Amino acid sequence: MTAAPTCQGCGAPLTRTFVDLGRMPLANAYVAEGTPEPDPSYPLHARVCDRCLLVQVEPAVPPEAIFSDYAYFSSFSASWLEHCRAYAAMVTRRFGLSARSKVVEIASNDGYLLTNFVAAGIPCLGIEPAANVAQTARAKGVPTEVAFFGAATARRLAGEHAADLLAAKNVLAHVPDINDFVAGVAILLKRDGVFTVEFPHLLNLIREVQFDTIYHEHFTYLSLLAVERIMERHGLRVFDVEEIPTHGGSLRLFVCHAGSQRTTEPNVAVVREKEIAAKLDGPAGYAGFAPRVDQVRRDLLSFLDRARAEGRKVAAFGAAAKGNTLLNFCGVGADRIAFVADSNPAKQGRLMPGSRIPVRAPGAIVAERPDDVLILPWNLRDEIARQCEAIRGWGGRFVTAIPEIRVS
Repeated sequence: MTAAPTCQGCGAPLTRTFVDLGRMPLANAYVAEGTPEPDPSYPLHARVCDRCLLVQVEPAVPPEAIFSDYAYFSSFSASWLEHCRAYAAMVTRRFGLSARSKVVEIASNDGYLLTNFVAAGIPCLGIEPAANVAQTARAKGVPTEVAFFGAATARRLAGEHAADLLAAKNVLAHVPDINDFVAGVAILLKRDGVFTVEFPHLLNLIREVQFDTIYHEHFTYLSLLAVERIMERHGLRVFDVEEIPTHGGSLRLFVCHAGSQRTTEPNVAVVREKEIAAKLDGPAGYAGFAPRVDQVRRDLLSFLDRARAEGRKVAAFGAAAKGNTLLNFCGVGADRIAFVADSNPAKQGRLMPGSRIPVRAPGAIVAERPDDVLILPWNLRDEIARQCEAIRGWGGRFVTAIPEIRVS
């Protein structure tokens, strides 16, 4: 008999299923055209820990296989760039950052955030495991260390790069050893420093059936209740929380050392009570999710089958990782969706993993004139609809599938 997997947060046996999505290819493993071999696939089974309430998937492959040569570049979303510009202005003002400060970003990608601090004359450092992406950041003038972040990296950098502000945007879910990561935060953060971390809020994932945000790169799915436990384990304290709209509804946590004099703001209790009201402080809040996921699949397949019966051509926009989870879970391939348009040249000319739908430049939308455009990154629906407004000229429609089919 195979032993039950154990929680990466507290080590307890994981016996409760949140949702089992079956076998999936890696969500960002885009495929060269003409590749005859089938895409490798791995189990994608999310479980919830009964002891510490951390929702998680088992590491299917080493993180080096996912992040060392990466196709995701943050700078291709205008709304995300604006979000980061506003964040940089806010933290600079709130925490008095200056030329005497040090800002460090974990998983700094292509320098999308730190360019704001470079422009303001605030010393900074990016830590990014993907060498190809780090090179793009350096070309923008952002000093970047190529490394996976954890306690060992933090100890190596702490002397020269101890952080007044340590930032992590949408990376906490990407680490296979969350305790090692948070231990590194405690090491690299100055005594009076501030760590800010953003992540999609598990409460919204459940409410809005955002199962497509589950993929192998995301090892954990986070609530304030679960993250507070992890921070406390490493001598850190959440002193403020903001609810922000990115990625379908996220939390931004402000964290300090437990002994800091910073006052814990009322927002922490407000968000904590929202999670308790949704029963996320016990197993009941996680029950019943899988049937709602199955309904999304039935509804999307029904929509695509009707479109085919009516002779409507369907394309998609946004070769996003969440789109790959949706397409592969629903069993949708190039027979139902003609192509996926995407602004990232690194994805164009390749195939979506698993579904093998071709990825093309956005100009393909006008050239091919699809009747329906399925927006895969539903969190960018409004931005993409503005970019593709030309489809209205031939009666084209926009479609999203999460949390239910919406046509406009």
